[in-house]
Amino acid sequence: MATSLRNIIVVGGSFVGRTTAQELARIVPSTHRVLLTEPHSHFHHLFTFPRFAIVPGQEHKSFIPYTGIFNASPNSSSHGVIQARVLSVKPTHIELDREWQGSKEVPFDYVVLATGTRLSKPAAMDDDDKASSVEYLKKHQAGVKKSQSILIVGGGAVGVQMATDLKEYYPEKEVTVVQSRPHLMPSFHSALHDLIKRRFDELGIRLITSSRVTVPPGGFPNDGSTFGVQLTNGTTESTQFVILATGQTPNNQLVADLKSSRPDGESVVNPDNGFIRVRPTMQFLDEQYSTLFAVGDIADTGAQKAARPGSAQATVVAKNIQALIEGRTAEDKFVKGPGAIHLTLGMKHNVIFRNPNTAEGQTEPWINAKDDGREDMNVEAMWERLGISVENPRQYHL
Repeated sequence: MATSLRNIIVVGGSFVGRTTAQELARIVPSTHRVLLTEPHSHFHHLFTFPRFAIVPGQEHKSFIPYTGIFNASPNSSSHGVIQARVLSVKPTHIELDREWQGSKEVPFDYVVLATGTRLSKPAAMDDDDKASSVEYLKKHQAGVKKSQSILIVGGGAVGVQMATDLKEYYPEKEVTVVQSRPHLMPSFHSALHDLIKRRFDELGIRLITSSRVTVPPGGFPNDGSTFGVQLTNGTTESTQFVILATGQTPNNQLVADLKSSRPDGESVVNPDNGFIRVRPTMQFLDEQYSTLFAVGDIADTGAQKAARPGSAQATVVAKNIQALIEGRTAEDKFVKGPGAIHLTLGMKHNVIFRNPNTAEGQTEPWINAKDDGREDMNVEAMWERLGISVENPRQYHL
């Protein structure tokens, strides 16, 4: 990589970060290069983790090399991936946890934070290498297989998908979901809860709402023995395996040192939710940081935390950085739409659900239920999006 090139750094290589890096590499001039920084050795296909933590034989497909990510871009050899953890973002450079090209500091003209949120295992992996992550999924599969009763904590997308996959793949097992709210998936129209509840009833999944699980300091044993799980409603559930599918903690620690210059003193991070305050252009709200952008789950846009709105934000960022490079004003804006989700409800059954667009006077959601799901969740398509055409199944082990 030529050192004379100007750096555009994308921090975080998950779905939205990957999309942002590819969008930027497609349109930036040859004077600039895109550097994607990511501590994981491989792209983590998060949407497959809930299933592959239960169903064996596909887990190695969840981790995709970054080697082909810029293959379709002009000047593809100029761009690159830095496997390192970003410790801090400064106004003009990032600080890494290891040296890259002789330094732990990498300067930039523009930086895009796509750091997302931290999730509980098995919705996310602790390890940075593929082998350890694959081994964890296999171990989780084995724990599920040997347990007759399983309790899932959390009624969001991960909890719902794991419950329906689990009960369909192992119909003889007892599956219970504990949800702290009165409804499942509460950020969506109540019709989604009703739809999921019908599916739970079809499969024989037990649902407990309006109660929380008390997690002991050392966690749950999950060793095949039967143990009690205390709920805040005063009851105790007996189970052999607990899956935590709760909580998203914003990865905002990288900007902790950035001071506010706003007259109202508003901080870079919204203290109410932990997300980075942004303008509709996806630039940081604080105008002294106009070369700093945030996209996806970490950005405080008010939009649903999902890949689809994140991808739209990635396009906005790429166009605005292109404009700034060319000496123009960043004018492209992200417009929040109604929340939507593609949710699996078993091995084949799935639904695309979109909340009503109240701005257009809609009062009812749009629902498209299908039975075209595949066990491997069509993972090959994601490999292709990362520039790898799979011609032999052995390639999935790369």
